[in-house]
Amino acid sequence: MAGVRWGAARRREQTARQAEFTAFVETTAPRLRRTAYLMCRDWHLAQDLTQTTFAKMYANWGRIRHTTNLDAYSRRVLMNAVFDQAKRRSAAEIVLAELPEASPQRLDDTAELHVTLLRALATLPLRDQAIVVLRHWEDQSVEAVASTLGVSVSVVKTQNARSLTRLRTVLGQDFVRI
Repeated sequence: MAGVRWGAARRREQTARQAEFTAFVETTAPRLRRTAYLMCRDWHLAQDLTQTTFAKMYANWGRIRHTTNLDAYSRRVLMNAVFDQAKRRSAAEIVLAELPEASPQRLDDTAELHVTLLRALATLPLRDQAIVVLRHWEDQSVEAVASTLGVSVSVVKTQNARSLTRLRTVLGQDFVRI
């Protein structure tokens, strides 16, 4: 009889863990998917990367669920998935000797602005893209970005400044100041 009670208690605990994970996924998925999209510019790949993040987290949920900052942990897992994906596809990419000319006209259309910003972001190396996305889109502190990417605070500050300068150069002087 004690074994039956123990089994029922274990099932209730497992159900509670699953409900807790489901709630975490429902609240975190849109943000992670958006961050993944900003990194890869492909909604389908962004969805795959988000699912990979959740699968890895689910496998360790019993250990990490009491982690103080699950949002930061999920960002770290996502960035690792993005970097792993980039390593796998890097052999298939074509590198251009020169960047295409920037559009001289001022952009007023929101969709066109969005596309232009994503193209400019794509000119940055992957780690620099991660720094800009986490720092400015996700509004993370320099320390949080450094922790997420596993680099020093000075690396984040330096690469962020260089990346913003490069983006300004690519976008042109008539573009909105970032």
